[in-house]
Amino acid sequence: MRRLITAAMAALALAGALGLAGSPAMARQTPPASYYDNTGRADAWQGGVKMVDIDTPKGKFRVWTKRVGNNPKLKLLLLHGGPGATHEYFEVFDSYLPREGVEYIYYDQLGSGNSDKPTDTDLWQLDRFVEEVEQVRKSLGLTRDNFCVLGHSWGGILAMEYALKYQANLKCMVISNMVASIPAYQAYADKVLAPQMDQKLLAEVKAIEASGKTTDPRYMEILVPMHYEKHILRRPQSEWPEPVVRSFSHLNYELYSLMQGPSELGAGGRLVNWDRFEDLAKINVPTLVIAAKYDTMDPAYMAAMAKKLPKGQYALAPNGSHLAMYDDQEAYFTPLIKFLRTMK
Repeated sequence: MRRLITAAMAALALAGALGLAGSPAMARQTPPASYYDNTGRADAWQGGVKMVDIDTPKGKFRVWTKRVGNNPKLKLLLLHGGPGATHEYFEVFDSYLPREGVEYIYYDQLGSGNSDKPTDTDLWQLDRFVEEVEQVRKSLGLTRDNFCVLGHSWGGILAMEYALKYQANLKCMVISNMVASIPAYQAYADKVLAPQMDQKLLAEVKAIEASGKTTDPRYMEILVPMHYEKHILRRPQSEWPEPVVRSFSHLNYELYSLMQGPSELGAGGRLVNWDRFEDLAKINVPTLVIAAKYDTMDPAYMAAMAKKLPKGQYALAPNGSHLAMYDDQEAYFTPLIKFLRTMK
C-alpha cells in the first residue's frame, strides 16, 4: 500500500462527497437516549479517547482508542488492516452503527496512526499483537458479556488469533475480507486474479518488483487501474472516500512491508506461512464472515471458513472488493447489523 500514498495524497485534494449512503432500507434511525449516557465514563471529557498503556518485551508504550456511544451489552472493537494502516478508514461505520445503538471503539494498533511508533522491528510479531489486544480489552473493561471484535484484512488475522487464545473473553467476532491462510491468499492471487490481468502489464509489474524499483511512478501507474480500482476499492481512485485516502496516507510502510511483504500482488513477509484454517473448528463464539466478489480474498474460501466455524455465518457483498464497506455498502452493513442485533 505504500505506493498508494503519493497517489492517495493527490486524490485527497479531489475527494469529496461520493453519495455512498445506503438505500432507504438502510436509512438513519435515532439511537436510544441511553446511547449518549456518559455517566461514570472517565473518557467523556475528551470525547471518548483513551490512551491505553501497553507492556511489551521491549518496554512500555501507549496505543490510542476512541469510544463512540454507550451500550453495556455490545461493545465492538475495530481491528484495522495493514499491518500498519489506521482506524480512519473505519469512519464509514459512523453512518450505520450509532442508529443501531452499537457501542464501537476505534483503535490504532501499536506502530499505527495516533499510537506510539517504536522503531524496534522485533515488536512486529503476531503473538505480540494478540497480547496487545488483550491488554486493550482489559484496560477498557470489556468482558465476555459485551466484547466483540471486528477484524478487517490483517485485522481479521489478528481477530482469529485472538479468538484462538482468548475466546473465553469474547461474545462474538466478525472476520471481514480476510482468509484464514496466507498460502491460500497467494494461490488465489496467482491462479485466479493474475490470469485476469493484462499479461504484458503484469510482466512489467513483476519486472519492476524484481528490480527493486517499485518507487518508479510507472509501478503505480499500472497497478492502480489494473489492481486497486478492481480489487481494493471499485471506484476511480480520484473518487476514493476521504477517510480511505487519509488512512492510506498514514500507513506505516516499514511495519506493513515487514509483515505483509513488499509486493503489491501477494504476501512475502513474516506472515507468509500463516495458516489457521483447520483451527477455525476450535472457535466456538458466534462469528460472521464477510466476503466480497471482487476482493483479493477468495469468497469461496471464505464461505468454507464460515462452515468450518462451529457458529459461523457467511455474507457476500456481490459488488464489493476489499473495502466493501465503501463500494457495496448495503450488502456489507445489512448482514453486519443483523448479526450484531442478535448479540444485544
